[in-house]
Amino acid sequence: MVRAGVNAARLTRAAAELADEVGMDKVTVSALARHFGVKDASLYSHIKNRRDLCVRVALLASEEMTDRIAAAVAGRSGKAALVAFADAYRSYALEHPGRYAATQIQLDPDEVGDSPGLRRSVELTNGMLRAYDLTEPDLTDAGRLLRSTFHGYIHLELSGGFGHPRAVQDSWSRSLDALHVLLENWPTRPDPT
Repeated sequence: MVRAGVNAARLTRAAAELADEVGMDKVTVSALARHFGVKDASLYSHIKNRRDLCVRVALLASEEMTDRIAAAVAGRSGKAALVAFADAYRSYALEHPGRYAATQIQLDPDEVGDSPGLRRSVELTNGMLRAYDLTEPDLTDAGRLLRSTFHGYIHLELSGGFGHPRAVQDSWSRSLDALHVLLENWPTRPDPT
């Protein structure tokens, strides 16, 4: 018998908390069942499988991170918005490493539907980048550059990959300075003719 109050939302939140403690790769239906004091089978009336659970955690984390970024960039533009965006992104990832890892899984459009968190994330990124006078396809290219830079830095930081004695925060700040200069001087596309 499922303990009273167990539902998909509580399972998702518990999985997110467990992911932050032990890593997203160690979050299983069995681990959650033990957490709630029920049998594995009891949870399948609330979630389809482990993949469904991971997608739910990814969407939850995406919404949480997007809310943090939105609050940070409100009323800012240009370099101030870039720094606020990047710092909010990084602080979320460092505080919630398991949830952040979930945001990196490849999501099938059928699984996420019209997720407000994912849509809002794209809108925030594009809004911040428009201050640099970027339009498509440069918006997409710059967004990919930022995401890969932020993710690479955070991944190395979380895994202890920065062994040099220089403060990691100082390097982060200089990296954002460099990204700002790059975005201000975005290369023009060659004329296709």
